[in-house]
Amino acid sequence: MKNAALYLRFSSDNQRDESIDGQLRACEEYSKKFGYTIACIFIDKAKSATTDKRPEFQRMIKESEKGLFDYVLVHKLDRFARNKYDSALYKNKLKNNGVRVISTTENLDDSPESIILESVIEGMAEYYSKNLSREVMKGLKENAYNCKHTGGSPPLGYDVDENKKYVINHKESEAVKLIFQMYLDNYTSGDMIRKLNELGFRTKKGSEWTKNSITSIVRNEKYTGVYIFNKSAKKDLRGHRNNHKTKEESEIIRIEGGMPSIITKEVFDKVQLKLQQRKNSVTVTSKTTYLLSGLVKCSCGSSMHGNRRRAKRKNSLGIVKEKPEYVSYRCGCRKNKSSEVCGNPEIRKEYLEEYVLSELEKTILNDDMIKILSSKINEYLNQDEQNISRIQEVSQKEISEIDKKIKNIINAVSMGFASIELKNELDNLKAKKIELENTLLSISHDVKKKEDISPEDIRIHLINIKSFILERNFPEIKTFIKSFIKEIVVSKEGVEVTFIPLFSFGKQFTDFQVLRSIERNNLYEPLKRCLSFKLNTVLVG
Repeated sequence: MKNAALYLRFSSDNQRDESIDGQLRACEEYSKKFGYTIACIFIDKAKSATTDKRPEFQRMIKESEKGLFDYVLVHKLDRFARNKYDSALYKNKLKNNGVRVISTTENLDDSPESIILESVIEGMAEYYSKNLSREVMKGLKENAYNCKHTGGSPPLGYDVDENKKYVINHKESEAVKLIFQMYLDNYTSGDMIRKLNELGFRTKKGSEWTKNSITSIVRNEKYTGVYIFNKSAKKDLRGHRNNHKTKEESEIIRIEGGMPSIITKEVFDKVQLKLQQRKNSVTVTSKTTYLLSGLVKCSCGSSMHGNRRRAKRKNSLGIVKEKPEYVSYRCGCRKNKSSEVCGNPEIRKEYLEEYVLSELEKTILNDDMIKILSSKINEYLNQDEQNISRIQEVSQKEISEIDKKIKNIINAVSMGFASIELKNELDNLKAKKIELENTLLSISHDVKKKEDISPEDIRIHLINIKSFILERNFPEIKTFIKSFIKEIVVSKEGVEVTFIPLFSFGKQFTDFQVLRSIERNNLYEPLKRCLSFKLNTVLVG
């Protein structure tokens, strides 16, 4: 039985659903004529073949790994890909999965002539695509020289009239003016986000504000009345674009006064200077080690990240004073959006880390836990030995079977039935036997090395870990902390830590967990005990 998948695609508004129907009809007729059974159908609508960013196409490539079909039928090869790089790449992926691509209208087989013809067809498809892009770019440039909108969504503050000219959207332009003014008035990003959302302003897509959406506006020179086209760098071979890169100035169309201005050039230049000053004011300091990075989550579901800030306040005489640096873990959602989205305040780094370390010391590194750990680990090792015994038994049987096959081939050769196929089969069997024997040798060596782990072995290992914790040796602690902690959840009310003392010994132990929690108001106590211990150590010393 020849199982086949159908891949159908149309790429633009100039083609309609009828185009898909025609491809489907042609593929079904071809399947019926040549005895293919249609196992599944993949359809991408309004997707270009110049890129591999096609959801159904990618799903088809993924499904090919399951052995559900042996062929992919397309109406024409340009439905599969117009880019020779993508065509070769994905045909090879399908080939490795035992799947071949067949065009139902282009009579191609595995002959050398067909390979050349297929390459010519793919080259012509890519030429057609590139030539079409060039012709489209000509039209877009003509529109650009006339300061017309060339597609996509206009910037916030602008609409496009019936003549494709930019006109000011007065409501949105107020948001733009406010953003530039807030920069001049030294608002923080969080304050800007809060004020814009409170006043009911939204981005062009209708979503709430983020730090990135504000930055993209204050860097957009179009608001000064300069029409700009063809600034973004081209996509790479994989169809990806780096929005931080721009083309050479000679390729960019820039027309002064080509669109109505919302802010003056003077205001724009002042804000650019502010942006540069903010960038330069970030002082280079020693790197802070965030012991719990990747483990702390906010109760809203977002990850919490390390955050450093040094607040400045004016006293009654107008003198600016810097407060001590505040280092914390802060909700990523709150940081990038606002406190209106997530009201969970940041938490001091030293409070949280000291609590987690003190609980780790009390909960995991104690005598009762040492007994449990040694019991569980030995149980795991015993199960591992049982698995090894089963592997040894199966491998020995397989070696015996291979020996029989080798003997049969040698007998056949001695009787005059020699052939290249028999020689290849003999070589494969010998290689397989050597591989199995090496596996058995390695397993036997591991079994000899295995010994029960005593509670004393565990105690010595944990004492070493405990010494790092007592000394608060953060670089050393960071190397093993994730082996003992599953998750830390921080809420307005407090902190909840889930310890997994056997996490590093196998997935079957992930259900062996210890939960500890504390209210925020009590978080200072562990830190106070630690500071007191350090002070006493210094005095005694």
